[in-house]
Amino acid sequence: MTDVTGESGGLLGRLRIEGPGMPEALARIAETILADPESAANASIVDLAERSGTSTATVTRFSRTLGFKGYANLRVAVATETGRAEQARWETDISGDIAPSDPLTDVLGVVTAADTRAIHDTAAALDMAAIDRVAAEIAGAKRVELFGLGSSGTSAREMAFRLERIRVPVWHRLDSHTALTNAALLLPGDVAIGLSHSGRTREVIETLAEAADHGALTVAVTSYSRSPLAEVADVVFTTAVQETTFRLAALAALHSQLLVLDMIYVAVAQRTYERTAEALELTVRAVDAHRLPEKNPTRNRGRSKS
Repeated sequence: MTDVTGESGGLLGRLRIEGPGMPEALARIAETILADPESAANASIVDLAERSGTSTATVTRFSRTLGFKGYANLRVAVATETGRAEQARWETDISGDIAPSDPLTDVLGVVTAADTRAIHDTAAALDMAAIDRVAAEIAGAKRVELFGLGSSGTSAREMAFRLERIRVPVWHRLDSHTALTNAALLLPGDVAIGLSHSGRTREVIETLAEAADHGALTVAVTSYSRSPLAEVADVVFTTAVQETTFRLAALAALHSQLLVLDMIYVAVAQRTYERTAEALELTVRAVDAHRLPEKNPTRNRGRSKS
């Protein structure tokens, strides 16, 4: 498995997602950092251990669990993350709570801030080399299979629609049995992409595992880089989420998932530029007759004067 969560990007978003599921001592360190990231960025290993009620050895283990060589590297990542947050302080200061009586103008601010922050954190953690690797495989694949359920299924359908438009042989399966049987037909050189916010959706895990057994490149898009889905994938893209009232994490993950998939799609289009340009032109022309004609601005202006 390749974990493409960058050491200096998206760390705080990752801690918000993974922290609660860590062992108790490690979870306390994550909580301490999230409670005051700026102080944590300036704290020594002894200070952080005391604040979290743990030991320096536990802080070191926490750092390595996240993929850092040691605490010094973790501090640099926290400092980098807090620097970005300082530039967008308005995003972090807005609560995700929405009351029934809140005016819609306030709701708009909450939703916009939450989605902006989630997309920002997801973008910060994206590994462009991994995006390029997946795009190269898709561009040359004979079959690309996409699978996700619920809200993740919406993202999968959108990606399938985009790739179809540029002549990529892609399928999005609507049920687990169909997904499994088609995953079993994949070969080396093909690609399977599984989407699950939690990374614990059994059907998605089974489908990706089946694809892996037959030599296809397997890609996971999930909010949990150490989830069961991530464990069966060759490449893992981690998405950040920001919950608000009425929009739980699985629903809030949609925009972050689409960002990852959109980057892959654009990278595929870049690699197949001439084929893509021709395909887009043909598809636009095919449906053009079904669009209402534009109104004549000149004639409209003449009528307004009369």
